[in-house]
Amino acid sequence: MDTNSDSNLLKALEAESWSLISDNALNRFQRSPHHALQMLIYLQAALGYIPPALQRQIARDLQLPITHIQGLVAFYFFLSAEKLGTYRIYISNNITDKMLDAATLTECLCQQLNVSLGCPREDEKVYIEQTSCIGLSDQGPSCLINGLSIPSLNEERIRQIVSLIESDTELSLWPKSLFETSDSIQRKGWLLDNTTSPGESLRQALKIGDEKSLALLEKSALRGRGGAGFPTAKKWRFCKGTPAEKHVVVCNADEGEPGTFKDRVLLRQHCDLILEGMTICARLIGAELGFIYLRAEYLNLLPDLEKTLQKWRDNNLLGQAILGNEGFNFDIEIHLGAGAYICGEESALIESLEGKRGIPRNRPPFPVSEGYLSYPTVVNNVETFAMAARIFGKEGDSFSQLGTEQSKGTKLLSISGDTPKPGIYEFPWGVTIQEIILASGAKNTYFVQVGGPAGELLDQSQFKRTLCYEDVATGGSFMIFNAERNPLEIILNFTQFFAHESCGFCTPCRVGTQLNHQLFEKISTQGAAPSDIEKLEELNLLMDRFSHCGLGKTASHIVKQGLAQFHKKLKPGDDNWSPDFDLDKSLSTARKLRIIDTGAN
Repeated sequence: MDTNSDSNLLKALEAESWSLISDNALNRFQRSPHHALQMLIYLQAALGYIPPALQRQIARDLQLPITHIQGLVAFYFFLSAEKLGTYRIYISNNITDKMLDAATLTECLCQQLNVSLGCPREDEKVYIEQTSCIGLSDQGPSCLINGLSIPSLNEERIRQIVSLIESDTELSLWPKSLFETSDSIQRKGWLLDNTTSPGESLRQALKIGDEKSLALLEKSALRGRGGAGFPTAKKWRFCKGTPAEKHVVVCNADEGEPGTFKDRVLLRQHCDLILEGMTICARLIGAELGFIYLRAEYLNLLPDLEKTLQKWRDNNLLGQAILGNEGFNFDIEIHLGAGAYICGEESALIESLEGKRGIPRNRPPFPVSEGYLSYPTVVNNVETFAMAARIFGKEGDSFSQLGTEQSKGTKLLSISGDTPKPGIYEFPWGVTIQEIILASGAKNTYFVQVGGPAGELLDQSQFKRTLCYEDVATGGSFMIFNAERNPLEIILNFTQFFAHESCGFCTPCRVGTQLNHQLFEKISTQGAAPSDIEKLEELNLLMDRFSHCGLGKTASHIVKQGLAQFHKKLKPGDDNWSPDFDLDKSLSTARKLRIIDTGAN
């Protein structure tokens, strides 16, 4: 037997297969460099990895520097240049999953599959790794298998997964029950009680005209529901007033804040409202092109979203001359993310839409004047577009009657943690933290984290504070922790999250988040000396002042809040310099994150 000949034949067949798949990817995405990321996502799904030879081929075909393609593969967590395994399993290590014993289940899965965490099995059949929150905090522990989410992991489900993998069962033949998730809506309000039919709000906006529609949105005082709270009508007016050949509408469906899952539910249950809000926005700003940027972890939502988009086109609610109005042309594309928390920031999201690494831009200019491909662009999140559409509905005038003076309407909360009823809750702005805790059925609550790791940590002394832009603003995450939890362990998990999710662009964040995690781990486990606290405070001050974007700035907040509120939990440590702190080891992950800016962007 000529083994060299057989090996050469296999390589030739593999190269031919790569070429066919590459051509399919190029044709599917119109051979556009702006679709480079989408092509790589397609190839990753088809092959399980993107080998260097294929990267070079894509770069040649798109007439891009090879460093551009290599940079994309290195930047996005769910892309890989190395063959990991036929079955790629990513287990959520969000703190709420850990509280449900995800670590034990992960160890059990690794043992039964005879694989080490983070290392492909020798037969290249399976790979297991941890990842950040995948939007299933209400039904954890959870994981992704080849991009599809599996909720409510337990020993029985682990055994089932192991059996299916070892029997080489194709993922498409796995029991559908494994992938079923619930929407867990616990409390409905003004938005979730929506009864308008698709197109009803759009017809109302067309009936009253563009200027009156903008005036109606202004009167409602709707503010962006992503956390920053910028007035929606003002954003749309700024974009409309910027002269340009084209205007663009973008829906940010990349909710990556740990503990947040409200957009997942809205996309499943109220997709029509989201599309309607985007289409009304397109009419008012004069846009013909729209995008939904869907986080990679919500891949299972893609088929139904595509079906809903087609239904809208079939009913003339998208496409040419919408509802018979000549010149009103608008359609929406879905672009997938590939695992980058930073792409939730609007300018990083736009960079990703353009087929680049999701590095936040310097501002100004802001997207409303110079966004996607330098066109004026409105970026709002899922909840904001749904709210905007609802305001044009038959009960829209009731919106501004809810909430507070500066925070009108309602807010969706993703509540998880130590509560018997995790899920989606809708409250009017102005509700107290205590009222939210009581509504969730939580007992003996010690503290809550509002807005994810980048938000606010509130202990019992602050439970009378109110949820509103004037006091405690939030994008939607609300994690509850009872008195049995150690706050230092939870803060440590958050520092690990930021260290993992730093995009690596700027030194203060790339290095600072790593050192922050390493030093806080030492302080929380070995004890805190005064010099340790001083180092941590100095480090976080540097990150806050000099980081390129909000990730590095907010990564320091949770540590500062934790030290201020739970300093009594810290054990006294030795004030002498500890030689077991290895700076080179501490920076190893940061060095892996570092991507040299080649100018390809």
